[in-house]
Amino acid sequence: MTLYLPKTPALLKVARRVVWFKKPEDTLENPNHFLAYLMTYGTQEDIKIVRQFLTLKDFSEALKQAPPGIFDPRSWTYWHLVCHQDPPPSLPKRTF
Repeated sequence: MTLYLPKTPALLKVARRVVWFKKPEDTLENPNHFLAYLMTYGTQEDIKIVRQFLTLKDFSEALKQAPPGIFDPRSWTYWHLVCHQDPPPSLPKRTF
C-alpha cells in the first residue's frame, strides 16, 4: 500500500519538527519513514494533525515496515498496543 501525505502547512510543520535533519517536503515523500519518526518523537498534537490524513491501519502498516534504528523500546511497545498488535515483535535490527 502506498501512502500519500499532502504538503499542507500543518503537515510540513510536523515533518520539520520530527525529522529535523531533512527538508520537510522530502520527509513527506516517504510516509512510512515519516510515521516511524512521528511515532517516536511526535507529540499528541502532531499525531492529531497526521490522523486527519491517515488511519490507524496506516500507522499499523508503518510499524510492520519500520526501519531499524528509529523506534525506542517504549514507543515501539506503545504503538503496538495502540494498533492492537500485542505482544510486539522485537525491534527492527540493522543487518550488516
